[in-house]
Amino acid sequence: MSLSVARAHYASDPRQSRGRYHEELEDPARSPFQRDRDRVIHSTAFRRLKHKTQVFVANEGDHYRTRLTHSLEVAQVARSIARALGLDEDLTEALALAHDLGHTPFGHAGERALDACMTEHGGFEHNAQTLRIVTRLERRYAAFDGLNLTWETLEGLVKHNGPLLDAQGRPKGKYAERGLPLAIRTHDGIHDLELHTWPSAEAQVAALADDIAYNAHDIDDGLRARLFDIIDLADLPLVGPALAEALSLRRDLERSRLIHETVRRIISRMISDVISRTRRNVERLDPRSAADVRELGRPLVEFSPQMVEDLRVVQIFLKRHMYHHPKVMDAMGRAERILRDLFEAYMADPSLLPEGWRESSLTHGASGFPRQVCDFIAGMTDRYALDQHRRLFDLDPLFR
Repeated sequence: MSLSVARAHYASDPRQSRGRYHEELEDPARSPFQRDRDRVIHSTAFRRLKHKTQVFVANEGDHYRTRLTHSLEVAQVARSIARALGLDEDLTEALALAHDLGHTPFGHAGERALDACMTEHGGFEHNAQTLRIVTRLERRYAAFDGLNLTWETLEGLVKHNGPLLDAQGRPKGKYAERGLPLAIRTHDGIHDLELHTWPSAEAQVAALADDIAYNAHDIDDGLRARLFDIIDLADLPLVGPALAEALSLRRDLERSRLIHETVRRIISRMISDVISRTRRNVERLDPRSAADVRELGRPLVEFSPQMVEDLRVVQIFLKRHMYHHPKVMDAMGRAERILRDLFEAYMADPSLLPEGWRESSLTHGASGFPRQVCDFIAGMTDRYALDQHRRLFDLDPLFR
């Protein structure tokens, strides 16, 4: 039986791409979106995700998610949804693989630390940092800085959670109070990303695939780390029914198999929910093109209201039992201290930076040298940050 689906009329068409900021000859063997995906995979920033943690610190064990394994899992989920909906799988995969490029070492604790260090210099935000990486900080090509990705990929990376500006051009959502990050403002000024519109359906799929992957796999990691036990999940919506179904397979199922059978069912339920809800939205809203998707004024790709509520309850559980677990909170507090120490050291003595990072050509905007220091630290892996802290302060790593 064939599982292929005809291309949807509201899908992004690589033949109608708005192109790249720096013009390049097309590749006869690959579409523009395939080239974007390949450039992301071959980037230095992507390889570094191997040693950047998702929730746990680097030395907690070999089987917990890193940013790299998470990104691969997001890409797999995203492609599955895109194929079922008839969307462009290559654009969806490029966005899924690139969505975490701007994350710091030590997960969200690192982002909090750098944002605090950069309070007087424009702050730090990982989506804006992703844009900096793919438009400026990757230095691989002779003709340009960055990866020179297509407009559609850049748009999706910046807007995957929805419009950044309202109809009057005012920052909205999480940017309403502090304004748009400098990197986004600067790039949009020279390469209009239409920040007031919704992104493509492919970008919306990548965003929800991220939600699906981290919700399911944080449950997996939390169970394997024994931050909570299987019995604690029995009364949770979404998770409880998946667990009951897994238990019905065999009552003597060993713990590791039970966890996997539960998690795979959680993922399947979320994927099926997105596909069925989006198909109903398509019938009701009838977008006839990718441009129509941007002008709908609301998301096309989404969870059902019941799934949204179920995930809200699951997130409350994870915050209480995992993200705010004393073991995790202690490690993250130490991680924030390491990045603050590094930032202060490099700011006080620029000679501590590698030679290439002292070049004035890397500065960008009014934030100047502090932004260079921020870029350098944000690009570190967990391991490298620990090594640099030990070298500069002659201390053992703070993680024990």
